[in-house]
Amino acid sequence: MATNMAPHNLIEVVAAARHLLENPDATLDDLMAFVPGPDLPTGGTILGLDGIREAYATGRGSFRTRAKVSVEQLTPRKAGLVVTELPYLVGPEKVIERIKDGVGSKKLSGISDVTDLTDRKHGLRLVIEIKTGFNPHAVLEQLYRFTPLEDGFSINNVALVDGKPQTLGLKELLRVYLDHRVEVVTRRSRFRLARRRERLHLVEGLLVAILDIDEVIQVIRSSDDVAQARARLMEVFDLSQPQTDYILELQLRRLTRFSRIDLEAERDRLRAEIEELEAVLADPARLRGLVSAELDEVAERFGTPRRTLLTEAPPSIATAGGARRLAPVLEIVDAPCRVVLSTTGRLVRVDLEDGVELARPARRSKHDAVRSLVAATTRGEVGAVTSRGRLVRFSPVDLPVVPPNSVQLAAGARVRDYLGVVDKKETVLGLVSLTADTPVALGTRQGVVKRVAPGAYPARPEVELIALKPGDEVVGVAHADDESELVFVTTDARLLRFAAATVRPQGLGASGMAGINLAPRASALFFDAIGPHEDAVVVTISTPADVLPGSDPGRAKVSSFAEFPAKGRATGGVRAHSFLKGEGALTLAWAGPAPVLAVGPDGSVRSLPEPGARRDASGTPLDAVVGSVGRAL
Repeated sequence: MATNMAPHNLIEVVAAARHLLENPDATLDDLMAFVPGPDLPTGGTILGLDGIREAYATGRGSFRTRAKVSVEQLTPRKAGLVVTELPYLVGPEKVIERIKDGVGSKKLSGISDVTDLTDRKHGLRLVIEIKTGFNPHAVLEQLYRFTPLEDGFSINNVALVDGKPQTLGLKELLRVYLDHRVEVVTRRSRFRLARRRERLHLVEGLLVAILDIDEVIQVIRSSDDVAQARARLMEVFDLSQPQTDYILELQLRRLTRFSRIDLEAERDRLRAEIEELEAVLADPARLRGLVSAELDEVAERFGTPRRTLLTEAPPSIATAGGARRLAPVLEIVDAPCRVVLSTTGRLVRVDLEDGVELARPARRSKHDAVRSLVAATTRGEVGAVTSRGRLVRFSPVDLPVVPPNSVQLAAGARVRDYLGVVDKKETVLGLVSLTADTPVALGTRQGVVKRVAPGAYPARPEVELIALKPGDEVVGVAHADDESELVFVTTDARLLRFAAATVRPQGLGASGMAGINLAPRASALFFDAIGPHEDAVVVTISTPADVLPGSDPGRAKVSSFAEFPAKGRATGGVRAHSFLKGEGALTLAWAGPAPVLAVGPDGSVRSLPEPGARRDASGTPLDAVVGSVGRAL
């Protein structure tokens, strides 16, 4: 019997055994091509293969295994480590106990809670919550060092061979097992051959009796006793004693015509089986082939895919050996970053040095239309402005991070959930920097405009930026210096652009000033600021008034912003879209730097007409409903 023999994958072991059976001179490297390492029933990852090769060569060795852990967003504001596979012979209760001991002794930092959600339906699931501001990967490295999430296993392949304990490598283990299988199959074949020969002998005697059944009955009836009947049957029909005894015990129901057919079929089958068994026993190659086929059948019936991953990755700091690797920084560094908000409300963080521009993706993806982008630091604060005129402070430290060369906004957190203070009737319109020296401009649905002086934000979680009139709400927000232009677009397709310098910055308590003169029953649909050197475009979309929302994509137009003349503040602007019959209002409007991107209500990619339409044209029919429009990265 073996001690400390690691579990292996049945399919791989059978493949190696069959190869060794066919190639007795196979090397250890040949066999390790089939059995690269242990396959533990709990899965996990084996780190480094040197110890495994040593164990396969000498029978003694060791390796380290790691749990399967993924970093997941448990909530929009909280990241966590989710453990779904553990090292061999390690249970979740042991891991939880060691984590609690480590937190209590200050060896582990950055962990707020650990929960065991394991059940029969979903299997192992151990959730480790990470405190705000801590790097999950650095915390995981701590866990590998101080808890059984990384554990060692020592191999000592001691087995009894011919009654003597021996330490065996992989090839020796397979050889002993194959010799055993060959012996088992040989003894089994000899036993089956003897039983089939005995049965064939009886069947042949019975067929002789059935062919001359009348004479057999006459011989038996004319005999004085069983001994005399046995002797006369053996003499008359040239039968052996076992055949004669079997005939004397024969039941009358076996004397039908169909019984003879059955006996002849059984005789032919027995002869074929005897011939096959004799051939197997006479030819060692056929015997080995039979052993190989039976092993393959076992692997086919009971084999399972490999569970454990094998890697050449180094173990944790505590067990790396030699020069120690530097531990990663536990807390996330306060480094420059960009915070990006999509038009569909997805929020991501891009860690990027100052002065470095984001790379524009080569292909479009879901949620890729950008509503707002601000520069910040990882541990700094950013303001989110809502439709109620509130500025909500938040830190981007816990936002999902995407690489600068592939910004995928679909991976972002929902801004409403991340902030946690925005109700269903409130919309996050954009992001503003709290450290910039540029005023923040706001435009409302009733045509009011306001610029908030920089540095006027008190150190409170929420700040009211504008005193709204009853029934009014903010429709747009942006940073706007004196060189920028402010833009309103109304539901009745009027666009007004005017200099931001005409709106003097005000304090928080002010309610703003007149921005655009609205027609009766019209309201402002869009507001933003455009820089003096930006190549901007204007997008307008109209739909029939008498159809259900979403049933008609409507008509869209993309015009150059330069086509619209500038007017004074508090004027009515110029026409931006011509309505067709049945159309009475714009459903969507946007103005900003080209190229412009459109997405559906679910964030899917949408296309717009080519730019260059007249500013007062009626637009081109759309193929699908557009939910929002924004700028590209």
